[in-house]
Amino acid sequence: MRAANRDLTFAGVIVLAPGEADADEVITAEQKAALDALHLRKIDLADRILVVNPGGYIGASTRREIAYAEAAGTPVTFTDLR
Repeated sequence: MRAANRDLTFAGVIVLAPGEADADEVITAEQKAALDALHLRKIDLADRILVVNPGGYIGASTRREIAYAEAAGTPVTFTDLR
C-alpha cells in the first residue's frame, strides 16, 4: 500500500489511505471498530477506490469496504486480479 500511495501521490492524486499499525502492535476491539468506521468515511470522500491485493488476496474487512463502495456507486479497481 505504501508503494501505491507514493506512486499515486507523485502522480498528483490525493490519496486517502487506510490507517496503519505495526505488525506487532495490539489493537483493541474499540480501536478496530473506530478504524473500520474511519475507513468507510474515507470511502465516502473518495472518487474511486484502489484495492491493493497482492496475489488476488482480499481479507474480510476489505471485502466489506468494497461492498460499501460499490453500494455507494464508487468505482473500485484492483492492483491484482481477484
